[in-house]
Amino acid sequence: MSTYNNNLNWRYATKKFDATKKVSEKDLEALKEAIQLSASSYGLQPYKVIIVSDQETKEKLKPVAWNQSQITDASHIVIFASINNFGEDHINDFIKNVSETRDLAIENLQGYSDLMKNSLMPLPEDIRNIWSAKQTYIALGNLLSAAADLKIDTCPMEGFEADKFADILGLKELGLTPSVIAPIGYRSEEDETQHYKKVRKSTEELFINI
Repeated sequence: MSTYNNNLNWRYATKKFDATKKVSEKDLEALKEAIQLSASSYGLQPYKVIIVSDQETKEKLKPVAWNQSQITDASHIVIFASINNFGEDHINDFIKNVSETRDLAIENLQGYSDLMKNSLMPLPEDIRNIWSAKQTYIALGNLLSAAADLKIDTCPMEGFEADKFADILGLKELGLTPSVIAPIGYRSEEDETQHYKKVRKSTEELFINI
């Protein structure tokens, strides 16, 4: 088995973190880069990523995350928040970034810009918001894999009140809605679930070969 798959076998959704252990700045930067490099539809990355380490803020978030201990015991909470009503201005910003990064004239990117706008702008706002939220899960997957490679524990969570998270973190003013979160840190020796065998569908059941 590859090292990558060994790391995926090692990881699990950590139920109890060791509150005394913190993720180093070096490792945090590596995780941020992994998230930054995530694939997304058209490469647009229609989301922001909020990283919470402040303990007082984590204490405020805990009651609106079903009082789960991971919120306060983890080293950091990584919050993926999709951009509401993703529009033409966001696409224009992306095209400008492509132009500057690849040293291309914006005029030469007009076809790509039109393709994205013609594909996304006719969609109703609620459908575009769902599309934006879906993109965050790709970035979440990169975080989980990269963290496992560094032997950093994670717990992807949908069990939180997104609206209240947004209020506490001031995200509504930024036009953002939290879609999924992931506390990161190091497992506690008291977390019995780390010893459970991983349960997944067999490859025969999971895959359909055509």
